[in-house]
Formats: sequence, structure tokens, C-alpha cells
Amino acid sequence: MSEKPISPLRRRMIEDMTVRNFVEKTHNDYIRHVRTFTAFLGRAPDTAAPEDLRLFQLHQTQIGVRAPSINGSVAALRFFFTVTLDRPEMARHLTFVREPRRIPVVLSLEEIARLLEAAPGPKYKAALSAAYGAGLRVSEVVALKVSDIDSERMLLRIEQGKGRKDRFAMLSPRLLELLRDWYRIARPAVWLFPGRDPLLPLTTRQFNRVVHAAADRAAIKNAAAHRAGQGAQGSLCNAFPATVGIAARLVSHRPACGLAVPGP
Repeated sequence: MSEKPISPLRRRMIEDMTVRNFVEKTHNDYIRHVRTFTAFLGRAPDTAAPEDLRLFQLHQTQIGVRAPSINGSVAALRFFFTVTLDRPEMARHLTFVREPRRIPVVLSLEEIARLLEAAPGPKYKAALSAAYGAGLRVSEVVALKVSDIDSERMLLRIEQGKGRKDRFAMLSPRLLELLRDWYRIARPAVWLFPGRDPLLPLTTRQFNRVVHAAADRAAIKNAAAHRAGQGAQGSLCNAFPATVGIAARLVSHRPACGLAVPGP
């Protein structure tokens, strides 16, 4: 079965993002937002006028689209009009929406302990402990390699984390012990937490499912407030920002969201 052909305009936008080294998630998000705008417009997006952009944002607000999604579409459309179409004057007709800042829900020490204990097996207990004890994002946990664990310097090496920057995280003795337990059981070759295909890492979606299931089994109230990830940008460190230091007491004796590093 042949693939659906890509329009010249979409291909140009994809090329523009590729040249700028955008990650795959950004590619997918930007294309999706432009597709949504095109559906609203009812014609080719390169024919849009400033009033069309205003009406589109008004429509999003009226149907209850949340601020992060609106701002995502603004970023995508600004790129589309400014870069792909070379119509920078259109960007000033797109307005970012202020996102309300909410106080994060803080899990108790007991709740975090229950959550870690509810993890289904040593693999996910180790992965959850790495997320909490080292303050790692979901995408950073699943991307860990065996070679990223530096037991001599007690560091975890994080490759291309937030902002596509390499960094180091502290590795506690207790977390190292958990990671070694998992390593002895599975003997992973490359990825510390392989997925269904042992040659590939665990996906963020799979890990997120485990987090939600563990929260349900642990009977943690308001589990929806502790969402482990919001797409490729989500993180346990972000979802439970005020609990990372508490969690570190369970799996470490060092600061949680510090300088990050590698290995068992």
C-alpha cells in the first residue's frame, strides 16, 4: 500500500524544520497544528489573511482549548508563516496566551513510598526510582543507556535532555543498588530500560502508563494531578516538582535535581 503523497507546502515546512534540527516531536506537533488551522480555514493555509488568524484564535478560546495547546499552535503558525511562507508580518497577528500558574500537588513521603512499591517489577521500580531520586524527566529516564551510569563518580549522564543539552545528575548509593539489581536480572545490552523490542528503549508512553497504573494501585488521591508526562516534554520532575527532594530521601542521600550523570 503506497503512502499518501505529501503536499509541496508540507514538504517545504518539514525541510525547514529539518534544517533547524527540530526534534521529531516538534515536527509532528507543528504539522498537526497547521493541519488543524487548515481544517478551520477550509482552504490552503498559504491563502490565509490576518483576520483568519484572529478568528482561529477566537474559535480556539470559545471551544475551550487550553492555553498550552493555543500557545503550541501560535508557535507552529508563526514558524509556518515566518519561515516557510516568508510572510513575517503575519506573526504579529498571533497572540500567546498567558498560562495560569498553579501550586503543584505535593505527595507525602508515605505516598511516594507506596508509588515506588506499586511499580510492577524491578525494571519499573528502578525506572521510577531514577526519575524521583535523580530528578529525571520521563524522556530522560527511557533514554538512559547502561554506559550512562558512572558508579565511580556516582553520576548519571543525561544526553540531550531538556533544551537538547547534555548534563549530569547525582547518583545515590541506594539508586545505584536498585539499578544494579535490575541489571543483574535483565543484563540489558545498550538501553538501561529496553522496551518490548530489546533493541529499542522503553517509550515515554509505556512508562507513563506504568506511572498511572502504579498511582492507581497505590491508591494515591488526585492521581490525575500527578501526570508523569505531557507528550515528549513531560517529566516526573516537572509533574511532581515539590516531591523530588522528598523522594530523594527514599532512594538517595544526595540532592535530587542536581548535576546529572552515568552507569551501573
